[in-house]
Amino acid sequence: MNKEFLKKIFFKSLTGFLSLALAIMLFFCIQRMDQLRQTFRWLLDVLTPFIYGGTMAYLLKTPCGFLERQIESILPDKFKKHANVLSVIAVMILSALVIYLLLNMVIPEMWNSIVALAVAIPPKAEEFANWVVGHLEGNEMLQNYVNNAFANIEHWLRNWANTDLLPTMQGMMDGVVGMMGGVFTTVSSVFTVIKNIVLGIIICVYLLAARKSFSRQGKALVYAAFKPEWAEAVLKELSFIDKTFVGFFGGKILDSAIVGLICYVFCAVMTAAAGFQNAVLISVIIGVTNVIPYFGPFIGAVPAALLILISSPRNCLIFLIFIVILQQFDGNILGPKLLAGSVGLTGFWVLFAITLFQGVFGFIGILVGVPVFAVIYDLVRRWIVMGLKKHGRLDMLQ
Repeated sequence: MNKEFLKKIFFKSLTGFLSLALAIMLFFCIQRMDQLRQTFRWLLDVLTPFIYGGTMAYLLKTPCGFLERQIESILPDKFKKHANVLSVIAVMILSALVIYLLLNMVIPEMWNSIVALAVAIPPKAEEFANWVVGHLEGNEMLQNYVNNAFANIEHWLRNWANTDLLPTMQGMMDGVVGMMGGVFTTVSSVFTVIKNIVLGIIICVYLLAARKSFSRQGKALVYAAFKPEWAEAVLKELSFIDKTFVGFFGGKILDSAIVGLICYVFCAVMTAAAGFQNAVLISVIIGVTNVIPYFGPFIGAVPAALLILISSPRNCLIFLIFIVILQQFDGNILGPKLLAGSVGLTGFWVLFAITLFQGVFGFIGILVGVPVFAVIYDLVRRWIVMGLKKHGRLDMLQ
């Protein structure tokens, strides 16, 4: 009896001590929030290659597994053990080929668009100025306003030209020094990004090649840390999370590819009928931005519409009408068919998830907000079902 009493006192004391320790740690974290944020950013910078590599490996693990099964089925028995390595090599080559084809299509189109914009903007600006002057005839108030604006600009330029040469030269030197510092910073940033991408690719290859070993090690760790029934529950939940993310991103990539193809067919038809330009570039923009849920088609429509607007406002209006129709088709028919069962969220919760995670995590939150919220939503739903079942009120679900 005395032993049980001492054990109870010990556990109560331990609980109190741990609660006090957690409260002190929380207070310390709040007081040192800026330092913790800097430490977190430093750690994130150090682990950036592993983040890149892990993300690429996760996106490629499904096609890599598919290729492994196909390669294994055609190899002789004594070579089947090499199917994993061959599938990793094949998926990396195919990924590089897809990226090369996209860049080969987009970069020439982008360069032609930049050249076309550089040629078209001056005459368009002159045309706009003539249009303004023509519409100001007979309106003295607006004419006086425009004339005053031009007079103020001329006065500012004259004053700038009459300033002392030395301050001007000093300002130019400061600008050159600042520009050189900016150039060095930009070159360093570009080098860092390239280094992280190269290391990320190497890490991706290692992760894909050892994915089965990592899976076994992870399961062993879970069973070592939890009781068998809890371990099964944890693995089941992790499987659901993986299924949700793979289903969402896989379906979204296929959906975006179909949307981009539909956009290209429309632009190709309009090129022959109404003189559309940059069909490939516009289709790639619409397809890539469509990966972003809900807002993607409208985000991609802005630069695409500007490209068309330079050549023809009428074609730009036709394109915007087409984008609205395409978004309705994708949001109400194509998207739900391809993503059925992967997230299970209504339009309201999709919008809520995007808004919430974008505000907290920025652009990354836009991409992963929907599947993350889908997992949270499913956990809450199951918790509610469990509570209603416990209290005998499952009829409230009907």
